[in-house]
Amino acid sequence: MRVDACRIDRQPVSRGQFLAFVEANPKWQRGKVRPLFADRRYLAGWPGALQPGDSLDARRPATEVSWFAAAAYCRARGHRLPTVDEWEYVAAASATERDASRDPDFTRVLLASYARSHAAPLPVVGTTPANVYGVRDLHGVVWEWTEDFNSVLVSDDSRGTAGRDQKLFCAAAAVGATNTTNYPAFLRHAVRAGLEGRTTMSTLGFRCAAS
Repeated sequence: MRVDACRIDRQPVSRGQFLAFVEANPKWQRGKVRPLFADRRYLAGWPGALQPGDSLDARRPATEVSWFAAAAYCRARGHRLPTVDEWEYVAAASATERDASRDPDFTRVLLASYARSHAAPLPVVGTTPANVYGVRDLHGVVWEWTEDFNSVLVSDDSRGTAGRDQKLFCAAAAVGATNTTNYPAFLRHAVRAGLEGRTTMSTLGFRCAAS
């Protein structure tokens, strides 16, 4: 995949942006979403169904949003969620290199950012340094939904899970990997493996992409 084959938003969707969406699309407001499309924690951190917080909160990442809601938001903009490949391609870039995935210093920085507990409240979107493509907040702010988060399948792993519906398990994360030292990528795959479409988390947000 070529990075110029798609356009990934430079920063995640903010609470304020998501508020405008739920105002225009009431079925995605807290308390109105069908349980099939979001679990009970959907937008639970908002003071009210149409109240994401104060003006500073409105600039923080929109989290506690299910895959269904995130995909609907992007469709309303005429866009879509990025695929795993697209997201990982852009996320491999540092401030100076298009592919820094084999740079041990870059790997150490990412692992340190993932190891930190997510502070509450989350930072304002767009405040982390941009990578070489001008994209911000890919690491250490929130995990992010992708269009095909559950598309990676394996036939077996070290725990003998063959013969049932499977997603990518931690122990199988290195199957087919071209760089077995890319631990940050394995962590991201492990997080995706634990998600369902209706899942919401206070540390899970999203951004849109366009072909």
